[in-house]
Amino acid sequence: MWAPNWTFLFMIFMPLFFAFAVELMSYWKNEGRRSLLDAGELTEKEDGWDRKVMAASYTYWAVFILCVAFAGLFQWIGVRLMTLLNGVDDYAIDWGTLALVRPEEVSIPQSIAFTGFAYLYMCLCFYLFFVGLILLFTVAHDFWEIEQNPDWKSGSEAQAAAAPISRRVMRAICRCTIAGIFVAICMKLQSFYLTSTSPNVVQWLADDALSAVAVQGNAESRADFRMPTHYTSLIVAIATCVPFLYGFARLAIGERFTVRGARMASVILYLLASYLLIGAFAGFSIMLLLAVLLGLYCFFDPELRFSLNRRTRGQQSAT
Repeated sequence: MWAPNWTFLFMIFMPLFFAFAVELMSYWKNEGRRSLLDAGELTEKEDGWDRKVMAASYTYWAVFILCVAFAGLFQWIGVRLMTLLNGVDDYAIDWGTLALVRPEEVSIPQSIAFTGFAYLYMCLCFYLFFVGLILLFTVAHDFWEIEQNPDWKSGSEAQAAAAPISRRVMRAICRCTIAGIFVAICMKLQSFYLTSTSPNVVQWLADDALSAVAVQGNAESRADFRMPTHYTSLIVAIATCVPFLYGFARLAIGERFTVRGARMASVILYLLASYLLIGAFAGFSIMLLLAVLLGLYCFFDPELRFSLNRRTRGQQSAT
């Protein structure tokens, strides 16, 4: 109930990431890539995209080993298994170490088995997550390689045909990036919440917001605990932004640079800043709430076309 890194993360934001990524892969393989090749009057074998995906097979295996060995086995042994066996915890008590303080509700062997299954599930989900990021990067790189082909007919008609494909790819990558940053936010929120004295996450965020507007003025006290997912969430946030930065550099800068592209980049920067500033000052929850609302809206409109249309109507009425 009070563990956003195991509830909102796996039940909402990661499934959203997978949905957006799968939709982009399907569009690019079956429609977008073929239309781009036709726009530049290029011919390629039918398995061109499959060959580029398989070319990164060693990368997939490397990510699999890292996720299973580090995120799964290593973290489970260091954070859960040794803690449960030794009965000493440098981390705050949560769902995985509840047996240390409430042995009448859950036993040590039960906690070991349950946390082992949970960490296995987690590392496999994050493996698929990082594979999705690699595929997003591959789509952006494939798009750029096609346009850089010496035989590409780079006329105005070809550019006009490629522009909507580029926008659709960037919109999908932007949605995936927002979902990925939300994953990192859930992880970091849990880390900071466990070091607080609040009874639950909602109360912790509410107290922070009220203290910022001087309604309550309660100073937040923190316990001296380590935060196991603090740096892991940073790795997730950085890795999530890599495909967007690469896609933005290859697809949205230059002749295609528009206000829409700048707005997408601004949204990502604001969400990333909101993630980095979690727990940094009193009232960070207000900034985070605005980031969540903005990110949820951008799932439907990543280019913020509503504000663009409003600005266009204002210019037309002025003329």
